[in-house]
Amino acid sequence: MINTLNTYSLRASYVALSFLAAPKAFAGTPDIFGDVPDIGGVDATDTDTVRTAILDILGTVLNFLALIAVIVIVIAGIRLILSQGEETEKDKAKKTIFYAIIGLVVVLLAQAIVGLIESVGKNVPN
Repeated sequence: MINTLNTYSLRASYVALSFLAAPKAFAGTPDIFGDVPDIGGVDATDTDTVRTAILDILGTVLNFLALIAVIVIVIAGIRLILSQGEETEKDKAKKTIFYAIIGLVVVLLAQAIVGLIESVGKNVPN
């Protein structure tokens, strides 16, 4: 079983690496696929615009997830108060609070990582 898993893992890695190497192989021949049509949208040659758009989307998603985690903590706190001493309900509410706090910590760490990458990315020339 482990041998088959290792074999498939090795094959998947080989396929992934071959896809990564393919653009480099065709980089020297710009006319191999013909002209690229202009379809509008974001100019992919302007990396600052793309980088800013991605960072804005990530920031919005992470802020939304942090808000959801706080709402879940508040709802679980209300459930804890309304459990009226029932052990099963108290345990469910405590577990919900515990997992929501773990999720909030993960979201905050993700925001820190995105902020670190953003600050490093600002120093890299285009």
